Amino acid sequence: MTGTVEDVLAGTDDAEGLARAHLELALPRRWRHVRSVARRARWAAAQLGLPDVLVMGAWLHDIGYAPGLAETGFHPLDGARFLRSAGVQEPVVSLVAYHSCARIEAGVRGLGDTLTDEFAPPDELLADVLLYCDMTTGPDGDHVRPADRLVEIRGRYGPGHEVTRFTELAASEILATAGRVEDLLAAHPR
Repeated sequence: MTGTVEDVLAGTDDAEGLARAHLELALPRRWRHVRSVARRARWAAAQLGLPDVLVMGAWLHDIGYAPGLAETGFHPLDGARFLRSAGVQEPVVSLVAYHSCARIEAGVRGLGDTLTDEFAPPDELLADVLLYCDMTTGPDGDHVRPADRLVEIRGRYGPGHEVTRFTELAASEILATAGRVEDLLAAHPR
């Protein structure tokens, strides 16, 4: 699949369809999480007047977990590579590549240079809001506090795992970012 964003993703419905095609049947629990992250992103985008790129990134943020797309085992990189090869617009690709402090996890995995060499960082506000949506949504799509989400992630992967080491390194940044976004949302009620 190649072409411009108009050919590939004309909007959030197309992003949803692409995510659905790769996750719904293969990874139903991940699909529940993604649906809820996207729903939360749609709400946050409306509250803050943010572009659809945020919602598109939310739909696609975990596509790198899909069977057949996972090459490195690092889902932000695998997902961003797939989306770029599919002709998806760079702002969406960058959000996927860097979502939820992925640059820190890339460093833990020895992929930091690969990530930064291949993908430009996303818009900071969009990345912050996507992190907030991801880190306030549990694996089954339930709303959770960011601190509880970090505990859940550590428990799911166990001690010594790369993801656990990443969450330990990124916890303060994740919590601070989520707090900033909560403050921003509280200041912009619609």
